[in-house]
Amino acid sequence: MLFMNFTSMENDYIDFDKIVGLNLRDLRTLKNISQEDLSLNTGLDRSYISMIENGKRNPTLLVIFKICHAMSISPKVLIEKIEESYESSSN
Repeated sequence: MLFMNFTSMENDYIDFDKIVGLNLRDLRTLKNISQEDLSLNTGLDRSYISMIENGKRNPTLLVIFKICHAMSISPKVLIEKIEESYESSSN
C-alpha cells in the first residue's frame, strides 16, 4: 500500500487537482462516455465535469462516487489511478 506525502501534497494542490481531472478524463474516454452523457447520468452539470477534468474544481467524495457509479467503475479504481499518478509526478 502506498502512502502519500500529504505535506508535499498541500503545497502542490493545483497540480493534484489536475491529476484528479486527467485521470477522470482518461477513464471516461476509455469507457466511451461523453461529458454530456456523464452529466445526464450523474445529475451534475456538464460544465462542472469539464472544470473537474481541467483541474479547476476539486470534487467531493460524493461527487467521485456518483461519477464512478455512472461509469460502472469502483471509486477505488479512480483513487488508485490518482495515487499512482501523484506518486510518479512527485519523483
